[in-house]
Amino acid sequence: MELNGIKPAEGAKHAKRRVGRGIGSGLGKTAGRGHKGQKSRAGGYHKVGFEGGQMPLQRRLPKRGFKSHLLQFNAEVTLSALDRLGAAEVDLLSLKQAGLVGELAKVVKVIKSGSISKAVKLNGIGATAGAKVAIEAAGGSVA
Repeated sequence: MELNGIKPAEGAKHAKRRVGRGIGSGLGKTAGRGHKGQKSRAGGYHKVGFEGGQMPLQRRLPKRGFKSHLLQFNAEVTLSALDRLGAAEVDLLSLKQAGLVGELAKVVKVIKSGSISKAVKLNGIGATAGAKVAIEAAGGSVA
């Protein structure tokens, strides 16, 4: 293969449609724009969502909800995930290494989902009231 012999794939390139070049072309006179009106004119169009002056849909609907950008730093771990981890002491670093929480996580909380049978000591990790009772019942502690 030579640089001067490279060509685009067959059918990849096609001629641009030329409008307004006489009636024989099939796209003469109004050049596919119809008759009159804003859309027929050069530079005549409207912004996205414009409905001719009627109150646009996105403004008619109520504003709702909010998602904090700080949520990416919070993470949850279930009791069953802790049980599967099988470590005696658990801290933020060990959870990140195990892949149970994301790398950005700064605040981790254990939630009561599933059950735990092994004794686990939590360091620098929060727990819900139900999760704390379950961990202490299994012989663990929440620091």
